[in-house]
Amino acid sequence: MQVHWGFIGCGEVTEVKSGPAFSVIEGSDVVAVMSRNADKARSYAERHGIRRWYADAQALIDDPEVNAVYIATPPSSHATYAIMAMHAGKPVYVEKPLAASYYDCARINRVSHETGVPCFVAYYRRYLPYFERVGEILRGGHIGKALNVQIRFSCPPRQVDYNAPEQRPWRIQPDIAGGGYFYDLAPHQIDLLQQYFGIIVHAEGFSANRGGLYQAEDTVSASFVFDSGLPGSGSWCFAGHESGREDRIEIIGTEGILCFSVFDYDPIRLHKSDGICEIKVENPPYVQLPLIRSVVETLQGHGDCQATALSATPTNWVLDRILGKF
Repeated sequence: MQVHWGFIGCGEVTEVKSGPAFSVIEGSDVVAVMSRNADKARSYAERHGIRRWYADAQALIDDPEVNAVYIATPPSSHATYAIMAMHAGKPVYVEKPLAASYYDCARINRVSHETGVPCFVAYYRRYLPYFERVGEILRGGHIGKALNVQIRFSCPPRQVDYNAPEQRPWRIQPDIAGGGYFYDLAPHQIDLLQQYFGIIVHAEGFSANRGGLYQAEDTVSASFVFDSGLPGSGSWCFAGHESGREDRIEIIGTEGILCFSVFDYDPIRLHKSDGICEIKVENPPYVQLPLIRSVVETLQGHGDCQATALSATPTNWVLDRILGKF
C-alpha cells in the first residue's frame, strides 16, 4: 500500500520537523496540501513539488488520491479536522497536543472507535534515539527505584510586539492553543514521563501571568502522582531572564540520579556514587522521521505504532487539571 498524504496546514513545523520525512519513507508521499490562505498553499506546493493545493479542508479530504491526512494546524481545529477525515475513512496523523482540551480529545477517540479509523499523534520524542536511551537507562535499573521526578523549564519571552495583533503568536491565545506556551511545550515532557512511568492519576497546579506581556499564563507550578505512587513536580516560566534558561528533567532514584533535557538535547547525565557519566545521543535531521515511519508501516499492515490518540489523551487530562480547567 502506498500512503498518499494530504496536509491540512503548512506552517513552520511542516518545513523542517515533519514535512520532508513523509517523502523519504518508502511507500509514502505527499500529494496535496491545504491552507486557508490560498497563496500560502500554492507557494508551499510549488516549493515542495506537491501536485495539488487547496484552500478548503473538506476539498482536500475529498481528494480521491489522498488516503491519509496530516493535521498541522493550531490545536483548536484538531478535533474538527480529525473527525472530518475519520468520517471520510481516512487515517489521521495530528500534531501535538491532540486537541485544545481533554473534552475534544474524548470526541476524537469516540469517533475513531466508532469508525474504526486510526488516529495518531505527533509525540515524536517517544521514538527519538535520545529518549529511547533514557528509557533504556531507566529500565536497566541504573538509578535503582525511582523515588521522585522533577521538571524544570525556564526561558525568556520571545522578542515580538505583544501589543500588535499581527505579531501575537497563536501559542499564547488560549482559545486557539488551549493555554499559553505551557500548553504547547509541556505536553512533550508530560507525555515522555508517562511513557517511562505510567499514567498520571492525580495532578494539580497553580498558574499566573507574572510578566504582563499577554493574557495567558506565563508561569506554572504543578504536582502530580503516577499510578504507581511515584510523585513528581514541575515548574515552568516563559517570561524569565535569559541567564536563567533551563530545560531539565531530573529523576531521583535509590542508586543514582538521571538528568536530561527535552528541547535542547543536552548530554544525558547519569549521577552515580562513582561519578557522573555523560551520554551523547544523535537524533535524525528530521525529528519526526522515526514516528512517521512507524505510522506508515502501521497503515501498511506491518507495524504497530503506539502514538495513538488514545495514548495521547492522558496528557491533555494532566494539562487541563494543572491549569484548573476542571
